[in-house]
Amino acid sequence: MAHAEELSPMLKLERFQQGTLNLMAGSWDGNYDPGSQSDDSLHFDRLHIEPIYDAFICPLTKQVMRDPVTLENGQTFERDAIEKWFRECRESRRRLVCPLTLRELRSTELNPSIALRNTIEEWKARNEAAQLDMARKSLSAGSPENDILQALKFVQQLCLNNPSNKHVIRNAELIPSIADMLKSSSRLVRSKALETLRIVVEDDPDNKEIIAEGHTVRTIVKFLSHEQSKEREEAVSLLHELSKSELLCEKIGSVNGAILMLVGMASSNSENLLTVESADKTLENLAECENNVRQMAENGRLHPLLTLLLEGTPETKLSMAAFLGELVLNNDVKVYVARTAGSSLINLMKSTNMESREAALKALNQISSDESSAKVLIEAGVLPPLVKDLFTVGSNQLPMRLKEVSATILANVVSSGYDFDSIPVGPDNQTLVSEEIIHNLLHLISNTGPAIECRLFQVLVGLTSSQTTVSSVVSAIKSSGATISLVQFIEAPQRDLRLASIKLLQNLSPYMGHELTGCLRGTSGQLGSLIRVILENIAITEEQAAAVGLLADLPERDVGLTRQILNEGAFELFISRVIRIRQGETRGSRFMTPYLEGLVKVLARITFALSEESGSARALCREHNVVSLFIDLLQANGLDKVQMVSAMALENLSQESRNLTKLPELPTPGFCASIFPCLSKPPVITGLCRVHRGMCSMKETFCILEGHAVEKLVELLDHNNDQVIEASLAALSTLLEDGVDIEQGVQVLMDAEGIKPVFDVLLEKRTESLKRRAVWAVERLLRTEDIAYEVSGDPNVGLALVDAFQHGDYRTRQIAEHALKHVDKIPNFSGIFPNMG
Repeated sequence: MAHAEELSPMLKLERFQQGTLNLMAGSWDGNYDPGSQSDDSLHFDRLHIEPIYDAFICPLTKQVMRDPVTLENGQTFERDAIEKWFRECRESRRRLVCPLTLRELRSTELNPSIALRNTIEEWKARNEAAQLDMARKSLSAGSPENDILQALKFVQQLCLNNPSNKHVIRNAELIPSIADMLKSSSRLVRSKALETLRIVVEDDPDNKEIIAEGHTVRTIVKFLSHEQSKEREEAVSLLHELSKSELLCEKIGSVNGAILMLVGMASSNSENLLTVESADKTLENLAECENNVRQMAENGRLHPLLTLLLEGTPETKLSMAAFLGELVLNNDVKVYVARTAGSSLINLMKSTNMESREAALKALNQISSDESSAKVLIEAGVLPPLVKDLFTVGSNQLPMRLKEVSATILANVVSSGYDFDSIPVGPDNQTLVSEEIIHNLLHLISNTGPAIECRLFQVLVGLTSSQTTVSSVVSAIKSSGATISLVQFIEAPQRDLRLASIKLLQNLSPYMGHELTGCLRGTSGQLGSLIRVILENIAITEEQAAAVGLLADLPERDVGLTRQILNEGAFELFISRVIRIRQGETRGSRFMTPYLEGLVKVLARITFALSEESGSARALCREHNVVSLFIDLLQANGLDKVQMVSAMALENLSQESRNLTKLPELPTPGFCASIFPCLSKPPVITGLCRVHRGMCSMKETFCILEGHAVEKLVELLDHNNDQVIEASLAALSTLLEDGVDIEQGVQVLMDAEGIKPVFDVLLEKRTESLKRRAVWAVERLLRTEDIAYEVSGDPNVGLALVDAFQHGDYRTRQIAEHALKHVDKIPNFSGIFPNMG
């Protein structure tokens, strides 16, 4: 019972102090259990807190009065409470009576009870001092968890009930003690401490300054890494409040990882919405400090930086543009920046201040490297000032290092595929592909250093990659006489420059093939340099793929170039490289496919030189058994160009077989046989080629009857690429041409089950060139009576031939007529066309 007597004042305090008007309300938990507390806690609770006197209590609110007033009958009430009582009496038309005595009042005059109010305030102050002392003792690492929580609740309530009490907390030096509770091992204590700090510093700059001291801010930031916890939410709310102080903005931003975590939370889809909002508002406050703005930009929050770039002072705009030029941005962000600040950067680029121009150029360089953002910049007007910067000479010209940046931006935007033929860039409405502009670019290429030369080559690569602009560029290059100069860059020692020049020449080769071939055939050695690039013994690079692509795209029937490649000994090395790739010995890369395609096409050009007088092409094909190699390449599934070119090469080789087949030498007949031929038997010669009627082999005469070539070509007639089908049909057609045994050629196709696939090609709606090829092959097949008889009953074949007869070109109509005669669709006496030879 002794304990009960000692605790009765506190219990009485708790019983009366429930309302928000009472400063002491709710300061301690009614579930306090003294038996579970430590000696310090008992001492904390046993302090002599003065009891509440009855005179302090308002009869209406049952709470300690703040503004006591006295009625005419001497009764005292809380001012707000008695005024409410009078108001309700009037509204309900009741007599004005004293709520305590219920006796009628003559007057509603309220007399302030100043003495009582002062007594109450003194009493509050004494009790407050005792409570604060208890809180101070409880806010220590050794105190029980419940004591600490009770103390933190008291501090919160003290501040919430009267914000002016926050200076009391500060003067009592409780803020450092509360901050120390952030290191508690109890999650509840840490969370409550964060909440308490937020309440203590809210709208109180002086208390925030105390937080700024020491490492408290760093400790608060660490709670941001606590995934999905109450502590994390409280820490964000506290940082939001602290960020309203300029001093603390810098402090928060200086903590490693603070802005990164806040940016992540503000953009999260999994966070509590209030937490996301607090993080976002915190970042808005932190953006008052430029260093923080830079950190936000580094972590993907670009809006504050762009705002300063658009609205800041000239010095700030320059600073933000310079920093933007150093950032690494993903493509989506580049588009956002281009749309938001592209025009501003372009205006800055036009400035007379060189420092501003440099900052703008570097920023534009960063954001122009994406196709979509480049198009935004083009529409914002970036091209005219870029071209002007490149070509301007004199006092206002850019230093060469910045001209390189301008050239890089121009190369970036040109690669976007925009229609540059319609955008004026010069004073006389010239476009990027106007002859004068191209000539100026070519002049710069010849008169600057490797770095800018590389960028200017990339500009020309972009312009020649578009079908709408390539012809204008080709015309300007031809009129400039710069072809030889461009070819010479193949020998440049700088890899990037060499690559850009080769890519340009590759783009030009379909339009300037003979000019480029003439340059490469010269004695300057560029062809050898090109071959050395192709054959570098490294993982396949973009440069190698471009180099072999250039060589592959040059006119395939230029025997002079083929002879020079032979003299360089390159074909043997190309063959070896193809074999290594097919056997998996060469390391793969994303350039493997174009590299292999180029190698095969370059190899195929030797099959166009088989009739060359020196015979070196035939000798090489025999030595390396290229027929076997091309047959193997027919099976390069998924590589349509390789299959198509291999079939074309086999067509050339098979046509040469007629010239290379060795006809058998018949033995000289004896004397009797010469006089009496009827007495002798014709000699029987075995091992002859069925189609070529002579001694044939795949290696020596390039005969495609060996190596299962026919079967593999027949399989390709079912390909989904018309070019592969046409090349394969052309190769098979060499077995049906004049000069070979056509009947046996048909039989070879029958054995390979190739007859139906040929007719299927005719029946399917294909390209005109493939249709012509199919009509020719079908007419040859229909010369065989059994086939003609079987097909004559198929209306689809007849319809396809009639269509070719009616709508084909002159030669196709002739052939279709003969085919229709074979199946009796046209009478032989029609005589519409002359007989076929």
